[in-house]
Amino acid sequence: MKKISQDVINAWDNRVSAVVLTTVDREGVCNSVYATCVSMYKEEGIIIADNYFSKTRENIKNGQKIASVLFITEENKAYQIKGEMEYHTEGEIFDNMKSWNPEKHPGHAALLVKISEIYSGSEKIY
Repeated sequence: MKKISQDVINAWDNRVSAVVLTTVDREGVCNSVYATCVSMYKEEGIIIADNYFSKTRENIKNGQKIASVLFITEENKAYQIKGEMEYHTEGEIFDNMKSWNPEKHPGHAALLVKISEIYSGSEKIY
């Protein structure tokens, strides 16, 4: 898998607070949540801590595979990352999440969104 560009890494590092994570259920109904406990993983994916997922966790456990992560930079430039989801309750990715997730949050699991596409506005950049 190729790594994302330095421009996207810089944008991620300069994002404004929360990201928006979107999944869908079996009927194709979207569910979007704000997530603040997030981290880039090896420039190949985004880890989101499952601290308080409910419908999102249901969508994952019901076999849905694709997610979208939307974020905006301090310069008001929007980015959307799309990719396949992996849900980890142990192992390297889970341990990575536990290393940065604030102790006040439960950190039930780590959701990895493996980057397959990146958009800035309507422009596909990856």
